[in-house]
Amino acid sequence: MATRAFAATSSDAPLTPYSFDRRDPGPDDVAIEIKFAGVCHSDLHIVKNDLGNTTYPIVPGHEIAGVVTAVGENVSRFKVGDRVGVGCMVDSCRTCAPCQAGEEQYCVPGMTQTYGSPDPKGAAVGQKITQGGYSSAIVVDQNYVVTIPDSLPLDAAAPLLCAGITTYSPLRHWKVGPGSKVAVIGLGGLGHMAVKQAAAMGAEVTVLSTSDRKKADAERMGAKHFLINSDKAAMAAAAESFDLIINTVSATHEIASHVQLLAKDGTMVMLGLTTEGLPVYAMGLLWRRRSVAGSLIGGIRETQEMLDFCAEHGIACDIETLAPHQINEAYERLEKSDVRYRFVLDMDRLGEAA
Repeated sequence: MATRAFAATSSDAPLTPYSFDRRDPGPDDVAIEIKFAGVCHSDLHIVKNDLGNTTYPIVPGHEIAGVVTAVGENVSRFKVGDRVGVGCMVDSCRTCAPCQAGEEQYCVPGMTQTYGSPDPKGAAVGQKITQGGYSSAIVVDQNYVVTIPDSLPLDAAAPLLCAGITTYSPLRHWKVGPGSKVAVIGLGGLGHMAVKQAAAMGAEVTVLSTSDRKKADAERMGAKHFLINSDKAAMAAAAESFDLIINTVSATHEIASHVQLLAKDGTMVMLGLTTEGLPVYAMGLLWRRRSVAGSLIGGIRETQEMLDFCAEHGIACDIETLAPHQINEAYERLEKSDVRYRFVLDMDRLGEAA
């Protein structure tokens, strides 16, 4: 399958048009025409090789919404014309304990990521690594494809495949519900989804930010309180208030003082992909049996559950739609946090000139 895309060829070069071949659909595969691709901050990390393991050329994009164009002979879950999504993974070992439990994101040998992972299935067309959603089409095993409910617009649903499940999974794991007190640090692509989802689950939600410029947005999304984390008096007054803190910040930042906001047995969950250490002091943890934890997207079953939950509650991402050739502009703005709250590429505009 001849495929058009935008790719990075080095850590310091802008993304440019790129053509490559996808494999033809196998017996268990679903071929998808990509309609929209969300732009995640982790895309920027990979393009810039911040983790030191990027193989170029790389086509980013793991928030994919599209329409099925073909299915393999063994495919029973999807048919041509279905609205579907693909998130951060396209395969896993399927045999380890996490995979067997439906938590493929924690696959012991390692999940096959939507882009940048070794791709044995792509060998027939010369693809050594998986290539992602900033492209016209993709072919994925049916077991790693989810259904997008009809009530969710495809463009606003695309970021749910990463941002939406990244926040939904810890909210479910830590059993957020009526009576829960949840704080969200950072009202960005992840944070705004955490606010909407936690509020829909019945939690009392507080947003922590560096200024009040997003206060009205936070309240519109369901937050009851807004806290500026440089306000020492307000932070002190909020001490020991929260059962769960969802920390979405993807840059190096101070978290030790935020631990004091947790109630006894409270947990701060780290979701942002930071590349430097963040100091935490033992006293703040042991004095109230607090925890600092991490969470990574969700399994396929939970991702489908999240989409159904969002459809039921009318939740979608706040997006700004761009043409694919505007991706470098999007990255520049993303680094400045100049987006409310997720960029989405309209792949129908892939042939549009800059």
